[in-house]
Amino acid sequence: MSPSSPFRQLLDPVPEGVIRPMWSVMIPTYNCAKYLKGTLESVLQQDLGPDMMQIMVIDDCSTQDDPEAIVREIGKGRVEFYRQPKNVGLIENFRTSLGKSRGYLVHQLHGDDQVRPGFYKKLKVAFETNPEVGAAFCRTISMDENEHWTNLTDLERHTSGVLPKEWPQRLATICCILTPSIVVRREAYEKLGSFDGQFICAEDWEMWARIAMSYPIWYEVEPLALYRSASGSNTHRNILNGRYIEDSYLATQMIHSYFSQDLPFSQDLPEETKRIPYRNWAFSALGTAKMLLKEGKLIPAIPHVQSALRYQTSYLVLRSLLAILIFHLPPALLKSVFQHSPSILHSRAKP
Repeated sequence: MSPSSPFRQLLDPVPEGVIRPMWSVMIPTYNCAKYLKGTLESVLQQDLGPDMMQIMVIDDCSTQDDPEAIVREIGKGRVEFYRQPKNVGLIENFRTSLGKSRGYLVHQLHGDDQVRPGFYKKLKVAFETNPEVGAAFCRTISMDENEHWTNLTDLERHTSGVLPKEWPQRLATICCILTPSIVVRREAYEKLGSFDGQFICAEDWEMWARIAMSYPIWYEVEPLALYRSASGSNTHRNILNGRYIEDSYLATQMIHSYFSQDLPFSQDLPEETKRIPYRNWAFSALGTAKMLLKEGKLIPAIPHVQSALRYQTSYLVLRSLLAILIFHLPPALLKSVFQHSPSILHSRAKP
């Protein structure tokens, strides 16, 4: 049994008679052709040949650049290209990319991310030596617009191997898997469904948690994936407009519900574990509000404050909010807040 949702589509099996490679490297793009060259080069350096690896770019009708020209230039006929007849949006483009995959193992690599040498070789071993695993992922290096490395994801364990049965509790608190780092058995998508259409962001967190509740997961300690964290990215835009926090709230609720369902890795989720993501997202929302207030953008900051209080009204959250108001609101406006919103200061803190 798998978690259900009316916004989720099942992935049809590959038709009988279709020759299937081991790998499908599916590269969804939208207005990111300036990064696509590096993405394709990082894959083609590890190309196992068309019999072993499908490589395909799926473009969501880009309006600002020409990804097909990059595919022709770099792919030289080796890379397949599909352009949506109209813009269908992020999630539907992801679903299209999965639907066009033919391989047994599917790697969805966004058009501005990259893989490092050894990615496919090492993760292939994970699946060959552990036929029960549904997905395998590695540590990830974040990079900026100029390819400079900026961050490294935390270690999930100190040696490569199958993560323990309790590990999904980690995914109940934070999305610790970045999309370029994970490879999924196609049959897992066929069984559990594709990305959930009610999300604009946080769809990856919910998807990986859904898989982790139904299959063992392999972890590779070597950082073999590169994730682009850029100011113009979809994630950055949705952080500023508040959608990222709202979708993360929804994903948190959905993921926590999976632990009480009849799933292979169902388990009791401690109350403190349940509180962690709400506290994290509250502080994340306050951090965005603080950034906007420092830039003098009061009106855009208000929804982020509201989101933070929706997540949690603990003493620590309220204290942080008060500090932000004191240090980043203009004095006249701060006086008005204190005079007309005393309830904020006297809110009953929740755990």
